[in-house]
Amino acid sequence: MGSCIICGTSVDGKICDIHQEDVAFEFRGTRPGQLTPGRYYKGSVDGFAEFGVFVDIGDSVTGLLHESELDQRLDNLDWEPGDTVYVQVKNVRDNGNIDLGWSIRQSDREFRGKLIDDPEFDGPKLPENVDGQTDDQSTEDEQTTDAEEEETDEQATEDEQDPGHHQAEETTESESVASTGQPEAGEVRSRQADSEPETISETGGAGAAAVQKPAEEIEAELVTVDSLEDLVGEVVELKGVIESARQTSGPTVFELADGTGTVDCAAFEEAGVRAYPEIDEDDVVRLTGEVRRRRGELQVETEDLIELDGDEREEAVERMEASLTEKARPAAVEPLTDDETLADLTDAFRDAAGAIRRAVFEDRPVIVRHSATADGYVAGAAIERATLPLIREQHSRSDAEYHYFDRRPLEGDVYEMDDATKDVTTMLGNRERHDEQLPLYVFAAVGGTRESLDGLEFLDIYDADRIVVDTVAEPEIAEEVETVVSPNTDPASLTTVDGQLDGPTATTIAANVAIHVDEDVRDDIQHLPAVSFWEEAPEAYAEAASDAGYDAETIADIRDAVALEAYYQSYEDKRQLIADLLFEGRASDVDDEDARGLAAHVSEQFRSKLDIAVDTAEANFDVQTVEGVDVAVLDTEAFTHRFDFPPTALLLDELLRRQREDVDAIVGVAEDELHLRSQHELDVRAVADDVAEVHPDAGVEAGSTRSQQLTFLAGRRTEVLDATVETVADHV
Repeated sequence: MGSCIICGTSVDGKICDIHQEDVAFEFRGTRPGQLTPGRYYKGSVDGFAEFGVFVDIGDSVTGLLHESELDQRLDNLDWEPGDTVYVQVKNVRDNGNIDLGWSIRQSDREFRGKLIDDPEFDGPKLPENVDGQTDDQSTEDEQTTDAEEEETDEQATEDEQDPGHHQAEETTESESVASTGQPEAGEVRSRQADSEPETISETGGAGAAAVQKPAEEIEAELVTVDSLEDLVGEVVELKGVIESARQTSGPTVFELADGTGTVDCAAFEEAGVRAYPEIDEDDVVRLTGEVRRRRGELQVETEDLIELDGDEREEAVERMEASLTEKARPAAVEPLTDDETLADLTDAFRDAAGAIRRAVFEDRPVIVRHSATADGYVAGAAIERATLPLIREQHSRSDAEYHYFDRRPLEGDVYEMDDATKDVTTMLGNRERHDEQLPLYVFAAVGGTRESLDGLEFLDIYDADRIVVDTVAEPEIAEEVETVVSPNTDPASLTTVDGQLDGPTATTIAANVAIHVDEDVRDDIQHLPAVSFWEEAPEAYAEAASDAGYDAETIADIRDAVALEAYYQSYEDKRQLIADLLFEGRASDVDDEDARGLAAHVSEQFRSKLDIAVDTAEANFDVQTVEGVDVAVLDTEAFTHRFDFPPTALLLDELLRRQREDVDAIVGVAEDELHLRSQHELDVRAVADDVAEVHPDAGVEAGSTRSQQLTFLAGRRTEVLDATVETVADHV
């Protein structure tokens, strides 16, 4: 029998089961089967593949660290071939393949011990023992913690000879345990024997005794988490909610949030034993402890922790809510440009930005749902550009921006039950599997008309917060969702006038929300509104783009390129590609005028494909004149490539721009749907009602106010088309 080099427990070898993961093993075997799954091994980078990193474990075996196991993107990994790394052996397959896992510790000093794993030995050996030292000498060396290494030899000797010395010098003792997560071998037993009943339990830093000083005897000032930076070394009182509780091999670590921030609070009962088992996640608590700094991070060494109830709990919750609201809600900032159509939306901008910021502070994912159009993608990208820096600031994980922010384009322009069902299924699954909080949904360039009402109501059943950022938000939508940012409530405002949207685009609104989320992105996104206009952008937005280094030609290239990419894999966010198109194409950044970068290249494909489709469509127009009104009918089933670019809505928009002098309206008819376009204001719902009155058995409905679409039963196609042409002529 031997003793664990970490805690001193009697074991058959050098390490107990609890502390297997606290030791770095050096492998000296020759076959994969000689490795022990679960252990962390020292290795070296052998090479890279598209799907991960090959790591040599010892001299004879190589394993794969798959990209899914990394704590960051593979292309962000700064390892080079030959670099020393530490990995966990997760599995050794029957065929000899080795599955490796990520290790957050990447140096010898970060592990609490080192052992040699050699199949020729009878169990792991200490490196010093292999070199001829005795087991006792090696064990003593391995038990030296990071904090004790910083002490002098005389202090270390004094500590070993006088266990009670640790009780008298609380600071040294707490630092030792906090840096290792566990007291030295034998230290717990010595201090328990020497403890007096009235001694305060040194939880989180020691573990000497489970005896705690009564809460009423601990005097501490009530403070907030954001003030702890100036209170290191002081005993404080915090009131907040427990967001997580994780058990380490030493203390229990509670993550406490109070609306101003979060902090880890370490509480110690005994090694590997849950402290305060009655405290669960989401409990509102009062915690008393000493503020310490551990490896550069603030931590509170818990001395007392109780769950609040009654009036005290209610008061604490109200205090947290007020603090979080104040922290999240931004001050009013100057708009991107002078735009009188948005002049009355300052409070709405702040409301939406405050909700987004609060979600980030609460560790809730932000999900942006936007239409798969140029306007939708650019609007979503504006909010993304402002939110990601906030997420990076809030979370230390390198992949946090992918975990806490997502753009999910919609193939259509209505948030339907199918979309809502996918979202609900995903968010409930994430909550169940990963304990993820319910996300905040932001709808950009979609969700403002009542065709989206069913989907939005479905989210509300599960208490998911919703924000609509759109060119129009009907009263029913404003009543349903928590926050609306829109300049008007009339769907008729979506009608094009002389080929141009009558009113602001969704991007102009979203960009102003974005600068309220993070004003530092103003210079990055001030050109985006100009990108969202299909014809000449309003002067103020064109000037803003020019000031940012984007001339009119570059803006047109970007818009066309985004529109093309939005069509392909329309359900994907294409985050990096869209960022490259939107933010890497300044005219001032390009030396060769004939090679203006990625956007120019992609835009050439856009124009080529669109021109071919337009020429084909115009050659097959059936222009019908009804009471002096010219209506061009295009059979989109017969005279377009239905499963290739451009999509029907974009094609009809372009046809209207090019035909504005020749026709009053365009009707695109497919098997069971109609798309309407007009130079004049056209209420698609009124058209649907009139056609339905003529053909009540045709199932005619307004499928989308935004894209001016009707749906009907395919068997009544001819009758519905004829009635629609006559009705459109009456309405325009």
